[in-house]
Amino acid sequence: IADRREGIGVCGWILVSLSFFLLLITFPLSIWACIKVIREYERAVVFRLGHVLSKKAKGPGLILVLPCTDTFIKVDLRMNTCNIPPQEILTKDAVTTQVDGVVYYRIHSAVSAVANVANVHSATFLLAQATLRNVLGTQSLAQLLAGREEIARSIQAILDSATEQWGIKVARVEIRDVRIPVAMQRAMAAEAEAAREARAKIVAAEGEMNASKALKQASIVLADSPAGLQLRYLQALTTLAAENNSTIVFPLPINMLESFRQKNRGG
Repeated sequence: IADRREGIGVCGWILVSLSFFLLLITFPLSIWACIKVIREYERAVVFRLGHVLSKKAKGPGLILVLPCTDTFIKVDLRMNTCNIPPQEILTKDAVTTQVDGVVYYRIHSAVSAVANVANVHSATFLLAQATLRNVLGTQSLAQLLAGREEIARSIQAILDSATEQWGIKVARVEIRDVRIPVAMQRAMAAEAEAAREARAKIVAAEGEMNASKALKQASIVLADSPAGLQLRYLQALTTLAAENNSTIVFPLPINMLESFRQKNRGG
């Protein structure tokens, strides 16, 4: 509709001429009714006998509107927010969630926003709501929880492409909250706790294996050096004496026990 170039016809020009004539004979009183002030963040779409006067909206500043033949609609170009209420969504892996979000958009073409759609804000809200449900329905719960930014960019691209003919520019889409059932939260917490316990057991087992290897190497070194074994005994005594002075530990060599055992067998 905004691209039509049909003229107003002969009758239209006659009416416009009469309007100019009425403006001149009532000047300067009529000038106060014909001059309109458009703010910096606004644009005016002027209709003359039902036709869009120009492809480009007028403003900001002063504009002239002819009496009886011209009407105009103000359009706000500032950023708007569209709050999407919580939506009941069934994810790809059959988990029911509630997701809400917010869409930031602005009107970049006032003529398209007025001429191509009846209520641009309502249409954008309903489209954002439907797009959120459609996109999140193709994602699993893990993807939804971990990839919010990527999903938001996908929704933004879809909305921006769909609202281009409406004169809308979608600046940003945010997924604010993802709510899952309490039973599912408990199951996820139990799963995470079990995974942490499994990792802890693996780490403990690896530590035991490394310790056993180190003890094996130490036993080989001590077996080759009897003096080193005696020094290790003395070091253990020093450690025990520092912790508990009332305890006296006397190391008994294993070789002495072996000699007593052989004598008992021989006797």
